[in-house]
Amino acid sequence: MTERLKTIQRHLRASVSSSATEPSATSLGLQGSVGGPWKYTFGDKVLTTEQRNFFEENGFLVIRNCVPKDKLALYRERFKEICMRKVKVPGMIVMKDVAVVKSEFMDGEKAINKIQDFQHDPVLFEYCCTPQVVRYLEDFIGPNIMAMHTMLINKPPDPGTMTSRHPMHQDLHYFAFRPAERIICAWTAMEKINRENGCLVVVPGSHRGELQTHEYPKWQGGVNKMYHGIQDYDPSQERVHLSMEEGDTVFFHPLLIHGSGANRSSRFRKAISTHYAASECQYIDVKGTTQENIAEEVKEIAKKRIGSDVDVTFADIWRFRSRLVSGEQINL
Repeated sequence: MTERLKTIQRHLRASVSSSATEPSATSLGLQGSVGGPWKYTFGDKVLTTEQRNFFEENGFLVIRNCVPKDKLALYRERFKEICMRKVKVPGMIVMKDVAVVKSEFMDGEKAINKIQDFQHDPVLFEYCCTPQVVRYLEDFIGPNIMAMHTMLINKPPDPGTMTSRHPMHQDLHYFAFRPAERIICAWTAMEKINRENGCLVVVPGSHRGELQTHEYPKWQGGVNKMYHGIQDYDPSQERVHLSMEEGDTVFFHPLLIHGSGANRSSRFRKAISTHYAASECQYIDVKGTTQENIAEEVKEIAKKRIGSDVDVTFADIWRFRSRLVSGEQINL
């Protein structure tokens, strides 16, 4: 292991708590309130100088024991109610793993590998507004905070097809808003997560690169819907596997290259996450860019749900998915 990776691992163990025409953080008045050499963080009300330096260098930061365990228990129960169809959430997407669809798990909690867009559910939206999370968000993206994309992931045990993997990717590929420097993900382990059950794996420092071309990987066992991966990903890049305990939360930049391994355990593993953006961000037109493929795919899915005669844009879909968390809603 290189010295840099050793430094990153020490930090993790010690944790206690696109195009030239796109808008920049500076042009939107989002350069931060503290000053200094900070590009990827906004303030220092909670973040220490060491934490800010680590995030600026690596593009992610793990905060141990961030989300209360009693709250996670409520979210687990709510997920179960949704899977059993006891609760219906407007606009929410319920997804099945490509391997689970063909298995004996055809109904209930074991049939579902992910729910998306739970921002209109009063119980699960509490996660987006968790005070222990929001106070860090203010230091990453500022006081005007929008929840843009919500997920609860129920990664199934891999049946041997390796389909429970998530290819290495950058989340910005999916987003029709900018600047990237004012977008952040909070991803919380709902139980112990390690390499055995498919923890997150990240490429430190990759957030300082460009948005790369994504498409479906050519996996023999199949790929889950919208699980795009970097087309020319270099597997020799240095990676860090994020082992986390229940309640631990990792904050990471949307250009950070990351993915997750197969779940080799016998149990489903759960995590809950939200992508946030400063409400000063602006929507962009992705036509003619590397994002056009995902935009067209998302629009086709939307038309199947709302009607093929409805003309909807990629930005329209993101407007529907967003919800104010704190501060003032400005552009998004």
